[in-house]
Amino acid sequence: MSIQTLPAEVIDLIAAGEVIDSLSAVVRELVENALDAGATRISVSLLPDLWQVQVSDNGKGMTLEDLRICAAPHSTSKICTSQDLWHITSLGFRGEALHSISQVSDLTICSRLSGRLDAVGWRVNYLKGKPIEEEAIAIAPGTIVTVTNLFSSLPVRRRGLPAVAQQLKAIQKLIQYLALAHPTITWQAKQNNQPWFHISPGVNSLHILPQFLRKITTSDLQYFQESGDGESNLELVLGLPDRAHRYKPDWIKVAVNGRVIRNPELEQTIIAGMARTLPRDRFPIAFLHLHLNPEQIDWNRHPAKEEIYLHSLGYWQEQVAHAIDKSLRLNNDNLPPSEGDRRIKKVLKAAESPASYNPGDANPLSDKLPHDISKIKLKAIAQVNQTYIIVEHASGLWIIEQHIAHERILFEQLQDQWSIVPLATPIVLNNLRPSQLQQLERLGLDIEPFGEEIWAIRNAPAMLTTRDDCQAALIELSWGGDLETAQVATACRSAIRNGTPLTKAKMQEIVDRWQITRNPRTCPHGRPIYLSLEESTLARFFRRNWVIGKSHGI
Repeated sequence: MSIQTLPAEVIDLIAAGEVIDSLSAVVRELVENALDAGATRISVSLLPDLWQVQVSDNGKGMTLEDLRICAAPHSTSKICTSQDLWHITSLGFRGEALHSISQVSDLTICSRLSGRLDAVGWRVNYLKGKPIEEEAIAIAPGTIVTVTNLFSSLPVRRRGLPAVAQQLKAIQKLIQYLALAHPTITWQAKQNNQPWFHISPGVNSLHILPQFLRKITTSDLQYFQESGDGESNLELVLGLPDRAHRYKPDWIKVAVNGRVIRNPELEQTIIAGMARTLPRDRFPIAFLHLHLNPEQIDWNRHPAKEEIYLHSLGYWQEQVAHAIDKSLRLNNDNLPPSEGDRRIKKVLKAAESPASYNPGDANPLSDKLPHDISKIKLKAIAQVNQTYIIVEHASGLWIIEQHIAHERILFEQLQDQWSIVPLATPIVLNNLRPSQLQQLERLGLDIEPFGEEIWAIRNAPAMLTTRDDCQAALIELSWGGDLETAQVATACRSAIRNGTPLTKAKMQEIVDRWQITRNPRTCPHGRPIYLSLEESTLARFFRRNWVIGKSHGI
């Protein structure tokens, strides 16, 4: 066959197949158009068995002239010249979506321009991107796009798609991701004319994430925002490692300028930043949103715009690591005053006698408590069971386990200064496997044969050299792991044991050193270090506010 130019209808079908490949692709393109139109309420209605999708919004709407050309190939209001490709400020820009949808379905758009009382609503039906019927209708400002008989002309495509349940799950995730990136939007979703789910708006993504992650509340999350260079800034919602984590790395999400994307480098930066703060085999919950100058991004990489070319990636990796470091400290302004309430709610309810008073009710005084822990002086006042340090501050009490708090102190000390020093008397080990010998050598220890199946160790980590159990510690280190694993094991063995009596001065020293660690919420194994019992919780339990109110006749 000789080379020839493809007919226009074949070109259109090829393009449509790249852009519109599923029900979720239709929803994605339509809701992104709604967001670009400035909508604050978006409704998605699905009839999956009938292959029908309808998206309604209260955006700026379109005129009849706009409706006549909006489904034509490469028609868009978002770019005009090639230079505009490097200044993309909208979710869509290629002008392919509506035209591609009209190639594989029956498309109807109803729209009315907002901001004008005399504006008339119009309904336009399309065939292969061309308007075939126009009608004036009564409609509120905004747009309603209805897609029916999707892929009716492509039965192979229909049969090749996943089961309906999987497609619905993909649509739900898509809307959740957009809700995180656009937290001020109200979302409603229906399936077969029945309510499916609803996402309420919030100030930022901190208020959105708990709406679709079970058992996660805003007090389990930390919100961080910081400005970068020029017009750029960074937002981070991070699950606190002592309370919010996952079995899989399925909620480490990265968004850039309003769209969730795949970026393995930034995702790995988040995982690395949470290292040695989470329990074993657990992964963080994190939503990172970069608001960048459009010149730093090239969106023209993936048909669904799920991958981008990002300039200055190394710089943003450093910024993300810095943001995680600051978020995990105890000196953030946004730390909730009642973060320990949920942990002890069951204990309080069990201790309550039956009555109409609910110890879980909100306390109006709690909003007046200080939020900045850096301004609260922590004072060690007692030791319980020679295990827990009781610490008081202006807004309540903290219970700190002494061993793991000290372990966190020593681990970060070893991270900053890991030193191998000579032993006054060599330690003799026997019956070591070759892998154990190699491991000790990797850690920088000098090992010499001292007889048959006997070896002399002539140096050791400085923190272990004065311990009576140094020999046992070296055997523990020989069983494998990287340098960080060795540091954890050394810190754990060297930390104050539970059951050790402490003076007030020693308790205060531990508290002061622990408070300024980089990751004070959990030990290197991921165990929570402290339990917060706030004044608001104490007041509810002892009903102090109720008594005060009654005494004044309130």
